[in-house]
Amino acid sequence: MASVQEIIRDAESLPVEERAILVDSLLRTLNATDPEIDKLWIKEAKRRLEELRSGHVRGIPGEEVFERIHKRFEK
Repeated sequence: MASVQEIIRDAESLPVEERAILVDSLLRTLNATDPEIDKLWIKEAKRRLEELRSGHVRGIPGEEVFERIHKRFEK
């Protein structure tokens, strides 16, 4: 069996998308989720996506969001 250090080294060589999947999978083993809550979040995410696609809400670019946060905490 590979050592933890070997596994980490191998994981670091993966493409970013695969590392994200790996991290998510590992975190799920530490923080078990409730399937019912997952279903509610999926429903909410789909609702929000539909609002964006239909034009009922306008998305805010990430740069603008972070700029607002920085300004709020500069005071």
